[in-house]
Amino acid sequence: MPLSPDDLGAIWLTLRLASVTTVLLLVLATPLAWWLAHTGSRWRGPVGAVVALPLVLPPTVLGFYLLVSLGPDGPLGQLTQALGWGLLPFTFAGLVVGSVVYSLPFAVQPLQYAFESMGKRPMEVASTLRASPLDAFLTVALPLARPGFVTAAVLSFAHTVGEFGVVLMLGGNIPEKTRVVSTQIYGHVEALQYTQAHWLSAGMVVFSFVVLLGLGWLNPQGSRLRT
Repeated sequence: MPLSPDDLGAIWLTLRLASVTTVLLLVLATPLAWWLAHTGSRWRGPVGAVVALPLVLPPTVLGFYLLVSLGPDGPLGQLTQALGWGLLPFTFAGLVVGSVVYSLPFAVQPLQYAFESMGKRPMEVASTLRASPLDAFLTVALPLARPGFVTAAVLSFAHTVGEFGVVLMLGGNIPEKTRVVSTQIYGHVEALQYTQAHWLSAGMVVFSFVVLLGLGWLNPQGSRLRT
């Protein structure tokens, strides 16, 4: 069989990680993208730069600082221990935290672009019809921003599937706990198991191509990620 039980376990864990990360990113990125699209605050630039950092920062650097922050002597690690959650590095929860941070710009930027593209007019019209800001956001802004949500969801999922540096630094390569497809390929190569590495790598290539092709068909305008 081309794929071993360990390979299948890594695939399942990768899909699980990508699904959880995508849901969390859509929840967190929506208000942040709305604020970036409409605020006049002087903090807009710095906040936008922080959000975009993972686009230019080496994944190993990001993973290292997350590891330190979530470790026993880090501020986040001390907080999670005080809350009774224990330490997150080398756990699935730690991978989720790292994936959310690493894929944040792939969720925020398409949504920000979608909110900016729709302009202020729809919300002003909703206001004249006595809709509350929350009602207008839920019934007007969200439907108009649907292409941005499609793009954000697809890119966040695909980007999480392809992670390597962050998950290796923060989660290691523990079977059934933190071993995802990318680290499984790395393990095969280290062991000179090139046939198994070829099967998984080819699957990643096909997956990436299908994602980008499908995104272009479903959402030709929203698939443009503004950086």
